[in-house]
Amino acid sequence: MEDRRIRVLIAKPGMDGHDRGAKVVARALRDAGMEVVYTGLRQTAEMIVNAAVQEDVDAIGLSVLSGAHMHYFREVMGLLRERGAEDIIVFGGGIIPDQDLPKLEELGVGKVFTPGANTEDAAEYLKHAVARRWAAQGR
Repeated sequence: MEDRRIRVLIAKPGMDGHDRGAKVVARALRDAGMEVVYTGLRQTAEMIVNAAVQEDVDAIGLSVLSGAHMHYFREVMGLLRERGAEDIIVFGGGIIPDQDLPKLEELGVGKVFTPGANTEDAAEYLKHAVARRWAAQGR
């Protein structure tokens, strides 16, 4: 296996202007030894996917507080498929109702962390998910 740190892109899609949670997660993942790219506020799905492909990330974390989570996750997942990058792990966080979690799983979203989730749990999830991704790629 190559000697490479896990690379994660953290993104805030749409018009949501609150990014404190995204920054907390980004810092926690960095503290866990991962390389983190934070794209900033008001990103489109196209911008997020383009950045993920350019940065050769293992995972994309979407932070959505606006209630438009289904739209943004669906759009990102579709664009990843179009780009042939559907092996990039997508996870998320924010204000996401429990009844939407199975729908997000059906879209291919790996895990969703809602308010109060432990950042260590997110780091552990990514370590295991990326290890599976790398194994499937023969790394």
